[in-house]
Amino acid sequence: MSPHPVTPVPTADLYDEYGEDLGICATPFRRIGGRRLFAGPVRTLRCHEDNALLRQLVHTPGEGAVLVVDGGGSLRTALVGDLLAGAAAASGWAGLIVNGAVRDSVALGELDLGVQALGTCPRKSGKTGAGTVDEPVTIGGVTFRAGDTVHVDDDGIVVLPAGH
Repeated sequence: MSPHPVTPVPTADLYDEYGEDLGICATPFRRIGGRRLFAGPVRTLRCHEDNALLRQLVHTPGEGAVLVVDGGGSLRTALVGDLLAGAAAASGWAGLIVNGAVRDSVALGELDLGVQALGTCPRKSGKTGAGTVDEPVTIGGVTFRAGDTVHVDDDGIVVLPAGH
């Protein structure tokens, strides 16, 4: 991962430049975190209603990366709350994209961290440690791969494949 943060570029401008080479996520995520625009190299995590691996990852140096968490679209439990999001912000992550639920949304909105999620749920998730890290995940018709670059703004989430 590059230790240098990626400057967010408006997603519409990226589309104008890259056209169909750009992956456009069709999932209607909600902006929940305090950072409205964010971008960075992709890291991925696949977990279902269990955030033990997520807890480990957000305590490692984020180096400006965006963690894409594929929770399978479950809104039954929250994968991220204020403590994990606060750890991610403190560890230098640019943002979290959660294909699932979060909680403590008011506190998340006050953090200098991009957080996009499907919704909210007050229920905590499991803690077994099940899941995989840095394997490709497909959400909203686009595949996120470690090393790709993701840009997020109010118009959407786009992925620029590595090498562009």
